[in-house]
This record gives sequence, structure tokens and C-alpha cells, in this order.
Amino acid sequence: MSKNSMLAMVLAGGRGSRLKDLTNKVAKPAVSFGGKYRIIDFPLSNCANSGIDIVGVLTQYESVLLNSYAAGGRIWGLDSKDSGVFILPPREKADAGLDVYRGTADAISQNIDFIDSYDPEYLLVLSGDHIYKMNYDKMLQAHIDKKADATIAVIGVPKKEASRFGIMNTAEDGRIIEFEEKPEHPKSNLASMGIYIFSWKLLRKMLVADMKNNESNHDFGKDIIPTMLNDGKALYAYKFKGYWKDVGTIDSLWEANMDLLDKSNELNLADPSWKIYTEDAIELPQYIGPDAEVKNAYVTQGCRIEGKVENSVLFTGTTIGKGAKVKDTVLMPGASVAPGAKVTRALIADGVKIGKGAVVGNAKSENILLVAKDVKGGK
Repeated sequence: MSKNSMLAMVLAGGRGSRLKDLTNKVAKPAVSFGGKYRIIDFPLSNCANSGIDIVGVLTQYESVLLNSYAAGGRIWGLDSKDSGVFILPPREKADAGLDVYRGTADAISQNIDFIDSYDPEYLLVLSGDHIYKMNYDKMLQAHIDKKADATIAVIGVPKKEASRFGIMNTAEDGRIIEFEEKPEHPKSNLASMGIYIFSWKLLRKMLVADMKNNESNHDFGKDIIPTMLNDGKALYAYKFKGYWKDVGTIDSLWEANMDLLDKSNELNLADPSWKIYTEDAIELPQYIGPDAEVKNAYVTQGCRIEGKVENSVLFTGTTIGKGAKVKDTVLMPGASVAPGAKVTRALIADGVKIGKGAVVGNAKSENILLVAKDVKGGK
């Protein structure tokens, strides 16, 4: 069993509809990020680095690729006789007859038997679709020191953006006195990161009661957390300092990738003290042709560049032909830009081909252009 008897459950069943065509056939946590990674690599690497050796991954929509990728835990070193990553699809049917998780709390409720089989003292519940590095063991120590019933990780966000999040209002000692779900007029800027540590025996009792409540949304933010506050339980905020990004939209996914171009970025994927593990890609080294121009770019192995690249992120196996110009753009695995094409301020999906002489994107556009289908060449 894991350090201090804590088991982790990763909520990885979201539809990710705001990522549009990127999640038509792939679950959001399996979407590519940062040249060679997938989003799910971050929470699972955090678990491995924090000494948590039993992790349940709760999957739902378009989960075939995610299931095969995460099952077993080999990539993150969680594949010994005493550790593992376990795929946990929903088992209860909704009105439409499909197996679904009705909410974040229901996802845990449906797997009480799995959790009980390890008899943990504490349960870590976290989202599988955020980009960040975090030591969960330090958060657990804070939970123990405060004698908390629940600890919620929070991060300070700009006050003007606070209404987009679940906001925690706290006393001076960090005890949560009020939780507001996306308030129109937020009282603080402490946003929930969707990372919770619960004392398992208490949470188990609350989940059993919640399952019997037909009026419940079966959700941590809407039901479980407010009920705990109303019951006078000890809830504390754990303030996280560092890089954290909710990559739920095309713009935010593009921004998170572009953040890697900053040499002083807090994420620092090259940090040997907190590695982000991922599947090894069998690719040749990157090739930059004699006439190519590369300025401020994040270039991964297997890339072939013969044109001009500026302020862009190139994932594994991307190609840029002679005379092509790529600027302010993210090229996902296997994407290609043919000779003479121009791509600006865009996110090009996996394997998409931009034809010879095509013009894609606009430097003045307010939003990032997602290109998920091949683009024919220009005249």
C-alpha cells in the first residue's frame, strides 16, 4: 500500500467537448501535449513521484486509447507486485441504458469496493486533465497536521477570472468557511484545482448517503463539499504555488504548449528532480535542413524542418517543407506542412496535412484556429 496509506483516484472520464474535434475519438486526458506527452502523464507522474503506488483511473468517454495507454502503469513505474494503475470504467446504467458516471462523487461511489480492497486511511481524488507538477505527499502531511476531514488544493487566480472556478473562502488559518461554485461576485481568488484529500472512513459514509439521495447531483463541488461544510467538518485549503493549467479549451491548450517556449517557465519539463514520464517514441533525431530557419521553437525528436519556424511547438514526427512558414503555432504528432504553405496562430491536430502553398490562420485573430482535417494546397 502507498505511503501513509493513501490511494489515488484519477477522474479521467470527462467528455472534453470544448476541445472540439481533438476529443471526437480520444478522451481528453489522452490528448497530446508538450511535444511528446499526453495530458494524463502529469497526474500519473505526480502520483509516482509522490510515492503513491495504487492509482485508479476512472474512464468513460472515448476511452479505448486511454485504457490501453494507462493500464498497468508501466510507463510511470507503477507496475510492480505492490503497485499498479487500474482502469475503472462505470458500472451503473443511466436512463439511456449506457454505463456512466453521473458525477464526480458517483465515480468514486461506484468504486467503493475497489477502494475498500486496499483499506486506505486517506483517499486522493484528482482530475486527469490538468497540466501541473505537484507533490501530493506534502499535501497529505498538511492534511494530517491540520487534523482535517478534507483538504482541497487551491491556487490564486486573477480576480477577474475567479467567476470561472469553484472559489474557497477561508479563515486566516486556512480553514474553509464557504465554498462558492462559479460565483458572479467572488469574495476571494482561491480557486479549487479539483484535487482533494479525504479521510476515507468519513467520505465513505457520505458517499453511501449520497447514493441514496435522488435529488443529489452526485458531485463533489455541488454536493459532497457543501454538505461537509454544513455538517461542520474540518475542511482546509492547501495553497499551491507553481504552474497549473486547465487545458479545457483550444486556446488554453495552445497557451500551455506555448508556455514551454519560455526558458524560465515554471513547468520545466527538463527538471530531473520531478520527471514527467511518458511512452518512449521510436523516432529518428530531429533534422534541420541547411536552408531552414528556426527561431524560438520547441522541437521534439523525429521532426524534419526545411522551412521557417518561429515561436512554435513541434511535436514528435512533424515535418515542415521547403519555403513553408510556421509561426505562433502548435503542430501535434505527425502533422505536416507542405512546401510553400503558411501557418499562423493555429493548432494543427495529429496527422493533419497542410497542402502545398496553403494559407492557414491569421496573426490578428482573437482565438486560436484548430485545424483537425487536411487542408488542400493553394494555387
